[in-house]
Amino acid sequence: MKSYAAKPTGVSRQWYVLDASAVPLGRMASAAAKLLIGKSKVEYTPHVDGGDYVIVINAQKIKVTGAKLSKKTYYRHSGYPGGLTTETLAEVMAQNPVKAVQTAVSGMLPRNKLRAARIKRLKVYAGSEHNHTAQNPKEFLLTREASS
Repeated sequence: MKSYAAKPTGVSRQWYVLDASAVPLGRMASAAAKLLIGKSKVEYTPHVDGGDYVIVINAQKIKVTGAKLSKKTYYRHSGYPGGLTTETLAEVMAQNPVKAVQTAVSGMLPRNKLRAARIKRLKVYAGSEHNHTAQNPKEFLLTREASS
């Protein structure tokens, strides 16, 4: 019996909608990452980008547990001495809630050459409305079992 390896030309992609207000941020991000990678597909091949499109809605209503709003920090550095800037999750959510979701999902993707293409298929919206109705996205139910 021969092993099957998917080809990039034979990939079929679905569109899924995830509601960020349904479960905590980490569970939603791991479910989105699995869909973007395509790990749940039968024809999964590690070196082929066979994942699906993911639409995340209600990013401004994300849930976090514990004291993550005040203790979770995001770092960036300008490259100059003393150029380290830190922000808490609460500050990021106040300025741009989409960034918090994109960062969480990006952190759960593998660091390889396929990462940039996978992130492009992630569409995040702060509210409950999105402009991808023409693609007929399916509702992806986020439960404790679905994300594990």
